[in-house]
Amino acid sequence: MQPYSCDTFVALPPATVGNRVIFGKNSDRLFDEVQEVIYFPAAVHSDLEKRLKCTYIEVDQVPETYAVVLSRPAWLWGAEMGANEHGVCIGNEAIWGREDISKEEALLGMDLVRLGLERADTAEKALNVIVDLLGKYGQGGNCAEGEEFSYYNSFLIADRNEAWILETSGKFWAAEKVQGVRNISNQFSITTKIDREHPDMRNYAKQRGWWDGKEEFDFAAAYSYTDTATMMTSPSRYCQGHKLLNKHKGNITYETMVEILRDRPSGINMKGEFLTTASMVSILPQDPSLPCIHLLTGTPHPER
Repeated sequence: MQPYSCDTFVALPPATVGNRVIFGKNSDRLFDEVQEVIYFPAAVHSDLEKRLKCTYIEVDQVPETYAVVLSRPAWLWGAEMGANEHGVCIGNEAIWGREDISKEEALLGMDLVRLGLERADTAEKALNVIVDLLGKYGQGGNCAEGEEFSYYNSFLIADRNEAWILETSGKFWAAEKVQGVRNISNQFSITTKIDREHPDMRNYAKQRGWWDGKEEFDFAAAYSYTDTATMMTSPSRYCQGHKLLNKHKGNITYETMVEILRDRPSGINMKGEFLTTASMVSILPQDPSLPCIHLLTGTPHPER
């Protein structure tokens, strides 16, 4: 199966118009997979001895979970993308690197999207939730119904005030706080700007011979086969998405994000065995008196 799926974007003031954070994602999945938009209300969980069943494994429950709207493949527990009542939005991406992908059933990246949304009221708290669960339970398992398809995950996490990129390889991870505009696709993209990281991430790379311990540490170069020197000049969807965001930098609205998600020449609007099966755009005003607005298609063909 070709390793193509998904593009996620964020733009923060002053790259946007009207002091708003704009989030967007195309979820690219197998063409015959149904994706549903579903709402779960906030809840209080008094019986914490009762564990929470995710797609494959059970995890400890927490005393309170927030209301969420999710866009998810109908067969699993987690989500491709979504938002919660506090204006936190998360989208994930499949990524492949040097570390072998674990097929042992654990948490899917899509489970971690939902868990982050249900348990965190800011973007950085959602990052904390995800990396804590990653350390405790790991990630792995089949990510498609009826097909063998496994991967590690990157995440774009945003709220009304800030956004983070989180990229993972097994239990190891690095995070970058977003400035201006940022996108992720199916490749490692955090290079030398690392704002948070797994405490043993660099040591592990050194032990595996991926980093000599002398040159400036580059997460994407160490943990993947990405040529970071040419990353921004390649024909990849990541590079094309970066160009589209920067083309409109300073004037980005939700309509701009919709047009980016509709773009066919870049491959962001995907056709074929892997198809853009659902799209989402969120408007997150920095003024807390204004509501967050989430637009979700639940259907393929964003150009329609």
